[in-house]
Amino acid sequence: MMHEASLPLDRPGPACAPTPADADRPGAITVLQLQRHEHARWDAFVLDCPDATFFHRAGWHTIMEQGFGHDSYFLYAEQDGRIAAVLPLVHLHSRLFGSSLVSLPFCVYGGIAGGGAPARQALDGAAQALARRLGVGHLEYRWRDAPGVSGDGWLHQPLYATFRRPLHADAEHNLLAIPRKQRAVVRKGIANGLHSAIDYDLSRFYPIYAASVHRLGTPVFARRHFALLRSVFGNDCEILTVYQAQQAQASVLVFYFRDEVLPYYGGGSVLARSSGANDFMYWEVMRRAGAHGYRLFDFGRSKLGTGAYDFKKNWGFAPQPLPYTYRLVRASKLPHVNPSNPKFALSIRAWRRLPLPLANLLGPHIVRQLG
Repeated sequence: MMHEASLPLDRPGPACAPTPADADRPGAITVLQLQRHEHARWDAFVLDCPDATFFHRAGWHTIMEQGFGHDSYFLYAEQDGRIAAVLPLVHLHSRLFGSSLVSLPFCVYGGIAGGGAPARQALDGAAQALARRLGVGHLEYRWRDAPGVSGDGWLHQPLYATFRRPLHADAEHNLLAIPRKQRAVVRKGIANGLHSAIDYDLSRFYPIYAASVHRLGTPVFARRHFALLRSVFGNDCEILTVYQAQQAQASVLVFYFRDEVLPYYGGGSVLARSSGANDFMYWEVMRRAGAHGYRLFDFGRSKLGTGAYDFKKNWGFAPQPLPYTYRLVRASKLPHVNPSNPKFALSIRAWRRLPLPLANLLGPHIVRQLG
């Protein structure tokens, strides 16, 4: 595994690899690999870069390598002594699902952030060279907005949309922005006496989340994944739990970035549907975030045609298609690794029938390969 060392890049052109004589020339672009002592510098750039996201933060390097054991190549383009653009990449190598170089697995957004065309081209050239050297099946960029690179050879799959909407400081304003039928479900939760609290450990969140994804037929992340997220991102990673009296019914792990709030990992108990706890949980994230000055609610991505996609639309969020791009390297076609693939239907049904303790034991070994 490669750790925090200079990357021997097979750069395709002068813009990506200035010669030693040109390296100090004003405007020359050099592609480098993030080193541990540069995390603060990287994050300072990300914080100021308009098209960067929470998933461009340097902490994901720690999550990917320490949490999942994946080789990580966080590249940046440097120009005149400053970071011009960044590209976090992770090598997924799976016996079940093949090999890929992704920006960024387990995250909904990625791709190149920042820079003008030369810096982006330098990073893209370095990424393609790295993909060839590693011998992956494909290279994948998970753009949130318009793709930052273009040209022949890129493939597109219109699979996902994200849901983002402005937040207001006034709770009533945010409540009235929710369509009437969905607003009635939120009010039902309020009438049922639901209330929320911030949790500072995983004791309530993890059992609820693990049981929830098990009912969906999905392998669960290890408990230590969430503990590492809390450790790496500190106050920018929070757990909110919804209670009816003293009984925890729903819980969600939330990310904060600039003025945005992203409820990311959430689940509810079997009682949550009847009490309205799942809906009340997202309302509480919205209400609390608005009151604390956050001005954008990011509901995250959902696959087109799924219940989660419809659920977010019912909240009055307009779907924004995610323009993920792919480039084949050794593969002849893109893999179809998502729950809608019919060949996974039997596996999903079988997983639901596993005893929960066994699913929790086996799940982390499988989910780390999915990305």
